[in-house]
Amino acid sequence: MAEIRDIKSGRSDEPPREPAPRRLAAIVAGDISGYSRLMQIDEEGTHGRVKRIERDLIEPSIAEHHGRLVKTTGDGFIAIFDSPVEAVRCAIVIQQNMVGRNASLPKYHWIEYRIGVNLGDVIIEADDIYGDGVNIASRLEGLADPGQVFISGGIYEQIKQKLVCGYESLGDRKVKNITDPVRVYRVLPDPAAFNRTRKRRENILIVLLSLTLLVIAGGALWYMLFQPHRKVGDQASAPILSPAELPKVPTGREPAVKQATPERPPVPPSAAQQAAPQVQSVPGAKQAAPLPQLASPAAPATQLGSSVREPEMNSLRGGSFMMGSNEDISEKPVHQVTVKPFAISKYPISVREWNECTTAKACGFLATGKDDTPVTNISWSDAKQFVAWLAGATRRAYRLPSEAEWEYAARGGTQTKYWWGDQFQSGMANCKNCTDIAAAEQPVKVGSFKPNPFGLYDMGGGVDQWVEDCWHKNYQGAPSAGSAWVESECASHVIRSGSWKNDARYVRPSNRDSYDTNVRYPTHGFRVALSP
Repeated sequence: MAEIRDIKSGRSDEPPREPAPRRLAAIVAGDISGYSRLMQIDEEGTHGRVKRIERDLIEPSIAEHHGRLVKTTGDGFIAIFDSPVEAVRCAIVIQQNMVGRNASLPKYHWIEYRIGVNLGDVIIEADDIYGDGVNIASRLEGLADPGQVFISGGIYEQIKQKLVCGYESLGDRKVKNITDPVRVYRVLPDPAAFNRTRKRRENILIVLLSLTLLVIAGGALWYMLFQPHRKVGDQASAPILSPAELPKVPTGREPAVKQATPERPPVPPSAAQQAAPQVQSVPGAKQAAPLPQLASPAAPATQLGSSVREPEMNSLRGGSFMMGSNEDISEKPVHQVTVKPFAISKYPISVREWNECTTAKACGFLATGKDDTPVTNISWSDAKQFVAWLAGATRRAYRLPSEAEWEYAARGGTQTKYWWGDQFQSGMANCKNCTDIAAAEQPVKVGSFKPNPFGLYDMGGGVDQWVEDCWHKNYQGAPSAGSAWVESECASHVIRSGSWKNDARYVRPSNRDSYDTNVRYPTHGFRVALSP
C-alpha cells in the first residue's frame, strides 16, 4: 500500500522510527599491514590465506572471548566485546598466533595485523556499529606498528590490574576527526619488555640528573676558588682558642677508665643451639668467622618439611622414542630422543593443589572453580612459582617436565597418531566436539577419561600444559637427550595437550604450540615432573 503523506505538513502516517540502541562497549579494530603489497605479489594466494586466517583464527578467537565479529573489511575486521579484558586478551591471542603462522615464511610474505582497542559509546545496528568509539579504535589501529596492540586510556584503566602484561604509555595523541587528544598505550605481553623499556628511561633520567649535579658542583667549586679572601677580624673568622681550651690529645699514659655497662640477664639457649655440637677453641688456631644470618625468603611462606599434599606421581623408567610428526611444520623433523627415568604427575595440577600454594602465599592468585578440576588461567611464570614452592616445601626436586618428557609420557609407549590408535575415537578426551559433554567455562574434573598405557590421565585435551622448554618453530637443533631446550631469555614457552576448547587435532601427542611466558590465558594449566 502506497504511503499516504500530508504534503503540506510533511507528515507521514508511518510511525516514527525508534532511535538505534546505544551502549558502552570495547571495540577491537584490526587491519593487515602492507595488504596492497601482498596482493601485488600474489593476489589469489594472499586472498586465500586471509580468508583462512579469518576462518581459523579471527572468528574462533573472538567467539572464545565472548565477543561478536561485526564485519570484515577485506584486509581487516571490527569486533565488539562486553568486557575490555576479553577484548585485549583476544587481540593478544590473534597477534601471538600470527607470529607462529609467519614463522616458516619469508618476511616479505608475512601477514601482520595492527590492532587498536577502545572503550566507548557506540550505536548498535543489526549488521554494523557506529560512533566515535569505533572511530577511535580504528585510529589506534592506524597508529599501531605491525604485530602490535594499541589501547586507549579508557581500556587501560579497566585492565591494568587484571592482565599480566606490560603497558608502555605513548602519551596523548591527536587523531583525525576526534576533538580531544587520546591517551595511547602499547600492550607488551611480556612484562620483562616493559621493564627493559622503563630501565632505559630510568638510565636516561640518571644521566640527566648526574649532569645537573655536575654543573651544580662545578659552580660551587668555582665560588670557593675565586671568591674574595676574607681579612683577619672579619665576623666569619674562626675563633682563636687558648692553650687551656685546646682539646687534649691522648698520650697512652692516662689511667684506663672502665665504663659501667648494664648487665643483661643470660639468654637460655634455643633447642637448636642445645642440640648443636659444642666446638672448643684451640690455642693459636684461627677462629672461623660466624656465618651471616640469611633472611628467610618472602615466598614460599610454608616452612620446609611442613605437611603439604603432594601430587600423585607415576614413575616412568625412560627409554627411546621417535619425537614429532609430519602433521605440522612445527613438529618436524621427526627425530629419535632418549629420555632418562623420571616421574610425572598422574593428573594436571588441580584447583585444590594450586590454592594450597596460594594459602602458603607462594602463588599469585586464588583459583576459582571446583577443587577437582584442572587449574586454569596460568602463565608459565605462575607454573614455575608453584614448582619452586612445592620443591622447597617437600625437599624434593619438583619441576616442569621437558617437552620431550611430556611427549614420551603422552604417547604411553605408542607411535600412533593418538595413544589409542591412528583414528580419533569419541569419548577419549575432553576436547571440542569430542564428547557428549556440553561446552563449559572450565574443563571437566581430572581423571574423567581413560588413562593412557602409562596410567596418565588427560595427556591430551582438558587444559593446555606448560613445559620447561623455550619455543622454537621446529625441531632443527633440538637436544636428543630428552632435556629441556632452554635459553637465557625466552619471550615464549611451549604448551602441549590442547584444551577442552580445542578440536581433536590438538589432542595428538605430537601437537605443540606456544604462548608468552608471563601472560595468563583461560585454557592454560600444567602438570609437574620429579627427578629421581
